[in-house]
Amino acid sequence: MKYIDLRSDTVTWPTEEMRKAMMDAEVGDDVYGDDPTVNRLEKMAAQILNKEAALFVPTGTMGNQLAIFTHINRGDEVIIPEDNHIVVHETGAVAIISGGNLRCLPSEKGMVDLDRLRRTIRFGQDIHEPRTGVICIENAHSTGVVHPLSYMQELYTIAKENHIPVHLDGARIFNAASYLKVEASEIARYADSVMFCLSKGLCAPIGSILTGTKEFIDAARRKRKILGGGMRQVGIIAQAGITALEKMTKRLSEDRENALYLAELIKTIPGVEVHPEDVHINMVFMKINKAIDSSGLTEALKKEGILINPPENGKLRLVTHYYIGRAEVEKVAEALNTFLSN
Repeated sequence: MKYIDLRSDTVTWPTEEMRKAMMDAEVGDDVYGDDPTVNRLEKMAAQILNKEAALFVPTGTMGNQLAIFTHINRGDEVIIPEDNHIVVHETGAVAIISGGNLRCLPSEKGMVDLDRLRRTIRFGQDIHEPRTGVICIENAHSTGVVHPLSYMQELYTIAKENHIPVHLDGARIFNAASYLKVEASEIARYADSVMFCLSKGLCAPIGSILTGTKEFIDAARRKRKILGGGMRQVGIIAQAGITALEKMTKRLSEDRENALYLAELIKTIPGVEVHPEDVHINMVFMKINKAIDSSGLTEALKKEGILINPPENGKLRLVTHYYIGRAEVEKVAEALNTFLSN
């Protein structure tokens, strides 16, 4: 059965055009720096975000952890909103890999009080306190909300005044750029390093990019090797990333339109709480205000050819992507209505 898969936009498989390009990709050994397709992808990514250099890595988690590993010294603090992906979904990797300490700030959908942020920065001048090594932010946020450029600019100004680097988890930076109607480089300008994913909604089968200054990327390349991220004839998948940047980033507004359509349809289902105004990208979060059998819901939808993740913290996340159109959205809304009306 061909499923309507709303678990994530990571489920997108390569397009036919992407597959053909991958098959014809020129390759070399990336650890030696002689894979021309990887080199082209890294150069393209750096140019798109207006950064000096870029590095191809297998996953977004590796990209984020590599950035922190490169920015900080062991024992440094990482100031970060408490609900960011690095905190919630990266298995405590900062403590394991970098020896850093997450200084988590209360946040509203990834946005923190900037006066509190300013007061949280520490310089290690007192022998009792650690030093702030990096500030991490996320846009688009994993709640599906996009932060305004004015917020990012103000946060970046605070960081620069205190000589602290900023790392942006920009896993879905192109979705955010589409919502803000700006180039991705306008978001990236308010961070010293930026990670973005090629495999989230862009149909590449694997891969993420870390960008920054040439000095930073040179250091990160060495540390990528430490993490086991040195790859060989990887131009085959780098070519998928090139096609993703050239073609797939241009159509992300369609995914948001379908997500908005889904939100409006399920909003009419009794007992469902959803906020279309928070659908900034391709994610719909719905809360079911009555007792249900969560496993029963996922199984019932699966029988209808629909895949979803079970609710997390009382909310169900539905993610649209290249393979989800209006017809699929309508079928999902109808299936949810049928289950929740019983």
